[in-house]
Amino acid sequence: MSKSIKILGTGCPKCKTLEQSVRNVVAENQIDAEISKVEDIMDIMNYGVMRTPGLVVDGKVVVSGRLPSAEEIKNFLN
Repeated sequence: MSKSIKILGTGCPKCKTLEQSVRNVVAENQIDAEISKVEDIMDIMNYGVMRTPGLVVDGKVVVSGRLPSAEEIKNFLN
C-alpha cells in the first residue's frame, strides 16, 4: 500500500531541504509513496503545526519545526 507523505512548509530553505531529503529516502529505499507539498499556511495550521517544516505520514504529523535526519525519515516511513 502506498504511503501518503505531505511536506508542510511555505517554501523556506528548510522546507525545500526536507522535501529533497524525503524524495531521496523514498527513492533509495524504493518506498511506494505519494509525496505532496502543502504550502498554504491555513492548511498547515489545520495539522496543528506552528513551526515549519513539518512532515506528515499517512495523515499523522511525525515531525515539525526541525529537519529530521535521513535515518529518522526512513524510520517514519517504515
